[in-house]
Amino acid sequence: MHLLAFLIIGAVAGWLAGLITKGGGFGLLGDIVVGVVGAFLGGFLFRMLGLFPGGGLIPSLIVATIGAVVLLFLIRLIKRA
Repeated sequence: MHLLAFLIIGAVAGWLAGLITKGGGFGLLGDIVVGVVGAFLGGFLFRMLGLFPGGGLIPSLIVATIGAVVLLFLIRLIKRA
């Protein structure tokens, strides 16, 4: 069950990040990849800032989405260079 929840949160976070950055969705697999990598990045960033949002669905989704937005921003910066 944990893996399924992880994949669903990743897919939703990737989709939301695509909408926030005005890039649209990346397809189901692309959204999952962006969301999962974003979740790791978001967790790292939040720990570095000393923020611990707690467990649960909504905090996990928020952290993953913020991480995915940062990831997409960094990818677009690299593409421009």
